[in-house]
Amino acid sequence: MFGLSELAVILIVVIAVLGFKKLPELTRSAGKATRIFKSEAKALREQDPPNGSSADGTVITGRVVDRDDTPRN
Repeated sequence: MFGLSELAVILIVVIAVLGFKKLPELTRSAGKATRIFKSEAKALREQDPPNGSSADGTVITGRVVDRDDTPRN
């Protein structure tokens, strides 16, 4: 997505805008948000069944419906 030079420029701009006093607080917040995101993603992966079926073992079938294919009353 971004190259190394673009990330360096973004980092320099962030440091200049926020100042050096806010940088430790910003990195702590980013680290905390990353840990929360990872733990939530892990919980979702553990909650979902591995083979794609529903939680009680039944398979739900469906069909693709085009907008022009809807039943009219």
